[in-house]
Amino acid sequence: MNIVEASRTQLPIIAELAYKIWPSAYGEILSKEQLTYMLEKFYNLEALTEQLEKRNHIFLLIEEDNKFVGFASYELNISDKNLDQVQIKKAKIHKIYILPSTQGKGYGVQFLNEIENRANEANNNVLFLNVNRFNKAQHFYKKLGFEIAYEEDIEIGNGYLMEDFVMEKTI
Repeated sequence: MNIVEASRTQLPIIAELAYKIWPSAYGEILSKEQLTYMLEKFYNLEALTEQLEKRNHIFLLIEEDNKFVGFASYELNISDKNLDQVQIKKAKIHKIYILPSTQGKGYGVQFLNEIENRANEANNNVLFLNVNRFNKAQHFYKKLGFEIAYEEDIEIGNGYLMEDFVMEKTI
């Protein structure tokens, strides 16, 4: 197992993995139409390039036996102010996806550990992420110390809504 930071030339690998993983991850939660819409919107090469080059997302790939089996992305140094006006820097985990055939091998935990280490190095105090309120993955995050901070509904176009929990973990 090896985690590498993805380059622009590896974005097609991320797109290919998303199309393999999402039907399993969201097939019971989203309609086929919404699933297709979201994949086309968020995982076309133009959208992935924008995330990498303009929105400061850092993509990671995980490799097993010379094949990529999952990907993650995150963003560092998102500023927030708490009630005491103390500057808090947060790292947002945008994506963690593992092929169904390789789930249960600890790769999700390894991605989270890698992101947490990188966030610590950048002096970030909090990790946060969005997870669909009906996605079983929220239990995975809870086991790793994340707590639900609040609910958030995000309109994504075409009449579709992402109904999420925002989960946070102090690091």
